[in-house]
Amino acid sequence: MSILVCGSLAFDTTMLLTEKVQRPVHNAVSQNPKNTPEDTETYYLVPDLRREYGGCAGNIVYNLKQLEKSAEMMSTVGTDFSTYQTWLDKCAISTQYVKRIAHTYTAQTYITQDMDDHKIIAFHPGAMNFSHYNQVPTEARFNLAVIAPDGEEGMRTHARQLVQLGIPFLFYPGQSLYEMLNEDIMTFIEQADWAVFNQDEYQFLTQITGLQPVQISRRMQGLIINKGEQGSIIYVDDQEYSLPGVYPRTMSDRSGCDDAYCAGLLYGLYNDIDWETSGRIASLMWSIKAEHHGTQQHSLNLERFKQFFQQVYGYALIS
Repeated sequence: MSILVCGSLAFDTTMLLTEKVQRPVHNAVSQNPKNTPEDTETYYLVPDLRREYGGCAGNIVYNLKQLEKSAEMMSTVGTDFSTYQTWLDKCAISTQYVKRIAHTYTAQTYITQDMDDHKIIAFHPGAMNFSHYNQVPTEARFNLAVIAPDGEEGMRTHARQLVQLGIPFLFYPGQSLYEMLNEDIMTFIEQADWAVFNQDEYQFLTQITGLQPVQISRRMQGLIINKGEQGSIIYVDDQEYSLPGVYPRTMSDRSGCDDAYCAGLLYGLYNDIDWETSGRIASLMWSIKAEHHGTQQHSLNLERFKQFFQQVYGYALIS
């Protein structure tokens, strides 16, 4: 029995500037009525460039691997996937349910970040747009799944298939939540067994649906709000658990932290751990990731994690 993670695989390219972004690139033309070439271009020297492996499915499975928990990814990738494949092979992460789509690139995120942490983000979905070409495998036995950010049609299709197969799943929409129609959001909430949102996503959710947390939680087994270093709020069976977070020793990089948090929750759900402990596992995973650049650069094992857990929370993690 294993965990199925339905979501994206992507390359993350970050360009770090040593100067401030003066104005958004997309405003350059409108601010120049003459439309001369030198005023329609913005030039920056990029002394530091990082290309890393990411995508929510890849990040979640990588974090589960750190906790020594088996998981499978179901993703679509492009013809440029070979270097990522080599990395996953090195990490002993299975790609048997990763489907290559001809004539496409793997999803790509390009981030230009200045010295004040202002960012210009461009995203090319590429093969992610064909995620619905992948089908939830019926020959394998999964007792838990997650619907993570992916192609819109793929997310809807995979959720329906999980329901039909009787596989409970965690709804983890991330940034894709902002692109969804209200009716799609409500369908996911009705289908899912659990859902997790960060604070900004949750505020958006309440605005668009008009539902309060208890109303949402009554439609599923549990609603989890990830507050980052400030901890978690979990609503289950009309009960509210307010759980402490863990402040990183050094805040290096927030990218991928929510994916690490999601992996911590999945670990708790898979092992049938109580909610108060599961929320703490998730928050500690968030903090460990935050101390490292990149989404798949941190390294630990389950024994070390249990040691961290006891040091931070004062009791042993038994699983």
